[in-house]
Amino acid sequence: MSKITTTNPATGEELQSYDRMSQQEAFDKVEACHRAFLDWREKSPSDRAPYLKKIAEKLREHADDIAQLMTREVGKLLRDGKEEVELCAAILEFTAESGPDELADEERTYEGGDKRGVVTYQPIGVIYSIQPWNFPMYQPIRVLAANLMAGNGCVLKHAEICTGSALRLREICIEAGLPEDLFQVILIDHDTSDKIIEHPKVRGVTMTGSDGAGAHIGSVAAKALKKTVLELGSNDAYLVLEDADIETAVKWSVMGRIYNNGETCVNAKRFIVTDKVYDDFVKAYVAEMEKITLGDPMDDEVKLGPLSSDEQFKRVKEQVEKSVEKGAKILCGGNVPDRDGAFYPATVLGDVAPGMPAYDDEIFGPVASIIRAKDDEDAMRIANDSRYGLGGGIFSTNEDRALKLARDKFDTGMVRINSFGAADPNMPFGGVKDSGYGREHGGFGMKEFVNAKAIFLPS
Repeated sequence: MSKITTTNPATGEELQSYDRMSQQEAFDKVEACHRAFLDWREKSPSDRAPYLKKIAEKLREHADDIAQLMTREVGKLLRDGKEEVELCAAILEFTAESGPDELADEERTYEGGDKRGVVTYQPIGVIYSIQPWNFPMYQPIRVLAANLMAGNGCVLKHAEICTGSALRLREICIEAGLPEDLFQVILIDHDTSDKIIEHPKVRGVTMTGSDGAGAHIGSVAAKALKKTVLELGSNDAYLVLEDADIETAVKWSVMGRIYNNGETCVNAKRFIVTDKVYDDFVKAYVAEMEKITLGDPMDDEVKLGPLSSDEQFKRVKEQVEKSVEKGAKILCGGNVPDRDGAFYPATVLGDVAPGMPAYDDEIFGPVASIIRAKDDEDAMRIANDSRYGLGGGIFSTNEDRALKLARDKFDTGMVRINSFGAADPNMPFGGVKDSGYGREHGGFGMKEFVNAKAIFLPS
């Protein structure tokens, strides 16, 4: 049986090897999860809430060692890892506190209001969670928290490069008192994963990753008549409008591009800058991006660590090279440092146009694409000229107008105005178009995999 080996992307050091499971071993985990679910579903949301709060407590207790593990496995800055653990704890607590109300029965009427009905949100069973490496704790937690509260069980297939983080999360959940079989981690290949989707005890599938992988997983699930939630890639556009405050725009645009080493679906990636402020923004932005130095992700002073793997490094390097071949201009960065590890510098590309990877595709690394727009209307048109629709942003001193543009014109699931951020427990997270469908957080995730059951009473 083949093995999974994790590697430190900053040093190339091999960390740990794990045995992949056979199909039968993975099926056994699914069936054990289903048996645990049969007991768990009998608890009320209020009874489930303390388990989530206890997991949050244990995550905070182990925050330092969890953050170090994530840094070793995927190159995440240590301080970002600590923030990720805190975000996970906040999601668990928000879900525990809001879940009982979100999932409470609703009384309605029918037949013109003469008769009484009840809508109840009931758990459906085992949810299969397929998650990527860029947030080794947050990605599985946002699924786990919502579905534990809803009364479901969860089986996780995590990205292989952060296998240690997946197993550590399960240990923490058990330490917190969660029934041992309710949350399972399976170490399997893609073919076995397809079989898990088809397993009769799996009732829903949620996946975060590329649009290509999402299309495959969604099609397998659809053939098996399983509901899916897909949170896929994006090429988020941030608009610098004619009345933008340049200092504000530059500050958040730098943070938005290098956050999490540039490896986040909602990173700011395309910067669409109007003619009126183009020269001022580009000059200031490039100057700030040139100051970003690479370094040891364990060092709290470092702002940019390595990419998650050699494979990811090669992909980003190739996307930049192909964009340059098609006419993009490197304004800063782009030169691979002569050092060990999967390090890629903070890079800004100008003269970006359709047909280039920097315009059409998602570059999952610290590479900013600058696109010139004639005016505000043209900037909005370019922003929506993408197969993706996850997030985006608007820089403008007219907040009311920016809000109207965000609400009425931006074809995305999320929009930031004069700021940047990744996720918040109280706001829905998800996209449209090739960025997928379904929502997490803000109470929405708790109802993605429930049976909204209608009960008709005679009077």
